[in-house]
Amino acid sequence: MNAVPHLSNQNLYWTQFNGLSLRCPSCGASLGTTRQDVPVFETAITCARCGFSMQHDKGIWLALAPQRATHYKKFMDEYQTVRAAEGRGSPEANFYLSLPFRDTTGNNQAQWNIRAKTFRYIERELLGVIDQKRKGLDILDLGAGNGWLSYRLSALGHRPVAVDLLINDTDGLGAASHYLQKLEKLFPRFQAELDHLPFESEQFDCVIFNASFHYSESYAKTLAEAIRCLRKGGFVIIADSPWYSKEESGRLMLRERRSSFERQFGFASDGLASQEFLTDRRLRQLEKLFGIRWEIHNPNYGLRWAMRPLIARLRNKREPSTFRIYVAEVPTS
Repeated sequence: MNAVPHLSNQNLYWTQFNGLSLRCPSCGASLGTTRQDVPVFETAITCARCGFSMQHDKGIWLALAPQRATHYKKFMDEYQTVRAAEGRGSPEANFYLSLPFRDTTGNNQAQWNIRAKTFRYIERELLGVIDQKRKGLDILDLGAGNGWLSYRLSALGHRPVAVDLLINDTDGLGAASHYLQKLEKLFPRFQAELDHLPFESEQFDCVIFNASFHYSESYAKTLAEAIRCLRKGGFVIIADSPWYSKEESGRLMLRERRSSFERQFGFASDGLASQEFLTDRRLRQLEKLFGIRWEIHNPNYGLRWAMRPLIARLRNKREPSTFRIYVAEVPTS
């Protein structure tokens, strides 16, 4: 077992903020700009306008307003139940340090194979191009989970900020403490929702929806919030969200999944009115609304993955989901 080394409070809770400008997730008022190397165990930030206090838990900033925490409670409880049953997480640090290339538990290796290929494609074909004139990128990792993507981005010299609803120590932002075996300081971590991000506008070069965009209850609202946080000429990347050629295929998938969850867990796992999948029609609507153009990238996920649509047709099954990467540049004017 790879045990986590002894960490002092200073090592665990110091975070490289790079001067983030924060805003209240409850009322939108400015909360000021953080200093670099903030000792977060000494800090809480209170909004002078509405009184919301952004507290922290072991270095994670709790930026979810109370009324929104209530909104997400059912979803979060059910989601964590399902994830635990799927064998997510491990007591071993090496599990997290190996992601996304290897699942040392063996529980979800097929899914991590997809994540690994997506990551390599983003690293090679997308970030390398975006970063040609910069020395590392300020990247917002939305749906960060245990922080694996932010860890890999940090190792590449970028400056990620990790955002997720879950903060537990196995599958949520709390698990990121394991990356201190390789990183001198952890990337900033925020418990926040996609539609009310605790950051002032125009601070990031790139926003990556990390297998998370389909959890949005309103694609238009979620994308607007991401674009708000981007500098002019910044990029939105949507990765590992399911796409279907027909709306009906996505609706069939939802009915099948909810029926399966009812049998296995006793609930349908529908605590949010999530959009759940993408179609070309939905993507075109977003293009028109925001004046953007999606570039569609198709990483090579292997022959077995490519054969899934054909096999489904031969077996008279519904259309399977497809993973593609969608990239759009924010207009400069």
